[in-house]
Amino acid sequence: MLQDKRILLIVGGGIAAYKCLDLIRRLRERGALVTPVLTKAAEEFVTPLSISALAENAVHRDLFDLTTEAEMGHIQLSRSADLVVVAPATADLMAKMANGLANDLASTLLLATDTPVLIAPAMNVRMWDHPATQRNLATLRADGVSLVGPNEGGMACGEFGAGRMAEPLEIVAAIEAALTDGPLKGRRIVITSGPTHEPIDPVRYIANRSSGAQGTAIANALVRLGAEVVFVSGPASAPPPLGVTLVKVETAQQMHDAVMQALPADAAVFAAAVADWRAASQSAQKIKKTREGLPTLSFAENPDILAAVSQLTEGRPGLVVGFAAETDNVIEHATAKRARKGCDWIVANDVSPATGIMGGTENAVTLISADGAEDWPRMGKDLVADRLAERIADALTGKD
Repeated sequence: MLQDKRILLIVGGGIAAYKCLDLIRRLRERGALVTPVLTKAAEEFVTPLSISALAENAVHRDLFDLTTEAEMGHIQLSRSADLVVVAPATADLMAKMANGLANDLASTLLLATDTPVLIAPAMNVRMWDHPATQRNLATLRADGVSLVGPNEGGMACGEFGAGRMAEPLEIVAAIEAALTDGPLKGRRIVITSGPTHEPIDPVRYIANRSSGAQGTAIANALVRLGAEVVFVSGPASAPPPLGVTLVKVETAQQMHDAVMQALPADAAVFAAAVADWRAASQSAQKIKKTREGLPTLSFAENPDILAAVSQLTEGRPGLVVGFAAETDNVIEHATAKRARKGCDWIVANDVSPATGIMGGTENAVTLISADGAEDWPRMGKDLVADRLAERIADALTGKD
């Protein structure tokens, strides 16, 4: 897919710049032609020699290089690529991009380009969460810039949270998706997946048996059709998809907040098995067995994410797809759920123990829409995902 594709790789000045060495190697393995650009700060983390050796190409560093600038080299660089990739995209680089600043080679290239741009943000979690960065991110999204990551995890500074740059193979998958001329190219889709864990005390929680496999399969299918996917996942056992912006959450409230932050989007697919209830109060200490008898648990209702998004008056996705995992009267209950929530489609399935579907590799679903109920035969979850992704593409491109 990447054979002879021209990638202009702008390496920003962050500790995550070391990952670009592996990223370049992965791109070259796939036949991509990589033209590297280093910011001045990036040279504090990786050397031009190592970047050049792996890319098998000269490294560009200086806006005022007399040799290239005699022919307006920065303009040529910015427009000769199939895709511009910024990795790591630091808070500073994102701010320059969002506000049209051009005081070095990297920012000038980004302002002068008419080529699609993909960024892989990397920064401290507080910098990522800062309102200024989130405003800049919203501006970049509105300008059509694609995003992969950041991931959540431990950081070089010792803190934990969102801000880790996506791994090289994740960025490669996002590059392949960005260069795919599929029917969903330029479309942004939010997907929820997996279970949620609702704490009772520090060691116990309320959950369900969802593996997240169907959500991962749907995300992979949509990426293959060219979509930009934001994947909001609870603690699933299935591995997350590549080429997406992965947002890891634990609770229903966290999932709700992550979905709302990910909007606007062209479509939203709610494949997660969200717990309907949580403990009304979480014990700060492990609840002990006592001679007084069983503890009493009081429950509170979790936010209804599907209904909240379906009933938005502003910023509602053009297509909202819910899931209904039922154990009896599947069509009746799912049809009522669609009407109650206000979504466009419901993907209903029978998850009673005899089916083996919950946590299994196959699924048998019924697609419920305004046109009625359409039964699909039992098939692998990957095939269900492909079929659903194609239907979503048809709906978003006016073929449905």
